[in-house]
Amino acid sequence: MIFDLLLVAALLVSAVLALSTPDLFRAVVLFIVFGLLMALAWARLNAPDIALAEAAIGAGLTGALLLDALGHLHRKRRERSP
Repeated sequence: MIFDLLLVAALLVSAVLALSTPDLFRAVVLFIVFGLLMALAWARLNAPDIALAEAAIGAGLTGALLLDALGHLHRKRRERSP
């Protein structure tokens, strides 16, 4: 019971921080953390298939794509600045 309450609190905090931080890299990392916590929540709800999908797609694949997009964005900014 206490673990579930801590999990909900961590989910809420990571979601609010991911949405409110001005640093894009930190937002992406917090999004990945949120996805992993969400996978843990699905596992606690006895839905291992959804937990695996959330971990693989929500945190893994989407996180990697967002980090790659962020890298391209930084490279484009460096090319534009004199």
